[in-house]
Amino acid sequence: MINVAPAIVVLSQNSVTVARKIITVLPGATLYGLAGRTSGVDVSFTNFGETLRELFAQGRPLIGICAAGILIRTLAPVLSDKQQEPPVLAVAEDGSAVVPLLGGLAGVNDLARRIAEALDVKPAITTTGDLRLGTTLLSPPPGYHLANPDDAKKFVSDLLAGAQVKLEGIAPWLSDSKLLIDPKGDLTIQVTERLVTPTANCLVYHPATIAIAINGIIGYADDPVALVQQLLADARLERASVAGIFAPITAAADPAIHAIASALGVPARFFTPNQLEGLLSAGYSPAQAAAIAATSTSPLSLSSPYLAIAIAPQPIDPKITGQPRGRLAIIGTGPGGSQWMSPEVKEILKSATDLVGYKTYLDLVGSLADGKQRHESDNREEEARAKMALDLAASGRYVAVVSSGDPGIYAMATAVFEVCDRYAKPEWDSIDIHVAPGISAMQAAAAAIGAPLGHDFCAISLSDILKPWSAIAQRIAAAAEADFVIAFYNPVSKERTWQLAEARNILLLHRTPDTPVVLARNLGRPGQTVKVITLDQLAPASADMRTIILVGSTKTRTIKRSNGSIWVYTPRHYTEQ
Repeated sequence: MINVAPAIVVLSQNSVTVARKIITVLPGATLYGLAGRTSGVDVSFTNFGETLRELFAQGRPLIGICAAGILIRTLAPVLSDKQQEPPVLAVAEDGSAVVPLLGGLAGVNDLARRIAEALDVKPAITTTGDLRLGTTLLSPPPGYHLANPDDAKKFVSDLLAGAQVKLEGIAPWLSDSKLLIDPKGDLTIQVTERLVTPTANCLVYHPATIAIAINGIIGYADDPVALVQQLLADARLERASVAGIFAPITAAADPAIHAIASALGVPARFFTPNQLEGLLSAGYSPAQAAAIAATSTSPLSLSSPYLAIAIAPQPIDPKITGQPRGRLAIIGTGPGGSQWMSPEVKEILKSATDLVGYKTYLDLVGSLADGKQRHESDNREEEARAKMALDLAASGRYVAVVSSGDPGIYAMATAVFEVCDRYAKPEWDSIDIHVAPGISAMQAAAAAIGAPLGHDFCAISLSDILKPWSAIAQRIAAAAEADFVIAFYNPVSKERTWQLAEARNILLLHRTPDTPVVLARNLGRPGQTVKVITLDQLAPASADMRTIILVGSTKTRTIKRSNGSIWVYTPRHYTEQ
């Protein structure tokens, strides 16, 4: 079973197309490409050997679209423990061959089959047990855990020598294999969620059939993780059989639920009021109702009113049982392309299921938007966009609201929190909301021309759509009198052309006409321009909504260079020069 998103490594642009086909069946996979020879990849690298060995050490499944030999030679120095190594596969550059190399205990053959199916080829599987027995006992399918892998090698050897095996418990994947199953067999395969002691002649598989349901445990237990572990031990249940932690969606923000899920290495899933309504009406507690909803069976008798444990007749698939806690990330892409995005923002974009935003900003995301649900809207529909994002997240989606620049500066972070405050829908309370900062337009503009923000500065939006012009004018005058460097956002639009001229006139009451003004347009995008004019030259025709304007203080200086370019900076020492 593959629990970690694979890394796909390519050395040439010809391999990127094959890699994208593979990603269609491995959502969340990261595409690594050799710098200078590939484009449109998630991560560029310069040293193939170091990158590959680092990913291997992290336990990442590796898919190299290259010759098998280069993978083997590169990883040979770090091969030590067969029990711990992740899957490693070689895929031909044209997609004509899929060869599993390492990670037999980690599901490499199953991964090879998935990739081969996507490429419409047959995987080159050479594992004898897999071929002759029709199954890989060392790597059970999702929903089953092998308790004693150290005993499996001899066990498989005995089976290949003709030994018969008796099956105790229910496991369709074994019943449908080529195993010689006999009730009187000398070998035993036991499938159970109970605590048992394995032996050399008995392979034990624990099915993921246990649901632990929790509600309102905060204040009831000082150490909820220890409490759950003790309940499992008292019931003689194996923790490896726990499929997930389940709860009503109203408890989704309870940190104890997520702490228990993390300690047991399982997901936390939640049920809506509509899903539990019938069970609650029948007299079950919220925890009992969640346990029944997860397993379709009655919970075990426990003394705790805040916890319930139930055992399903077959493995529980958490992906289709309940829903995850909704997540909403409000991200800033920076002013332009991917080079402006932080690593955190890129990781969020890779993991998100839905992207919400103005089309222009969503287009800036590039290939990181591939495979995501896009929800585009007009740039002025901030409130509707915020509501949509919150509703999507409340349904269990991982939503990224995309802003350019920094999302907390005249952007969508404030819009989301305004909507949360104004409407306060109960279902939004369960959402995990996170703001991921970006490089702001004023930072990018300053960096492009020198250091005009080197001393005290402020930012003012010239848009009077959400606040009256009188307030804007008052702030401009106050900032000018206080001698701040001023960053003007939203300076001019098709409907607003006079505000910039009025702002200039106010500034000229406190600044000399030759005060440096930076006009930065389309930062980080095609057609970027950054130029310096003087304050008396500032006019509505100088800017548009894609322009950020930086107006210097009385101390801001310019440096003319021999090539004709200009640097602008504001000294750190606020003294007469």
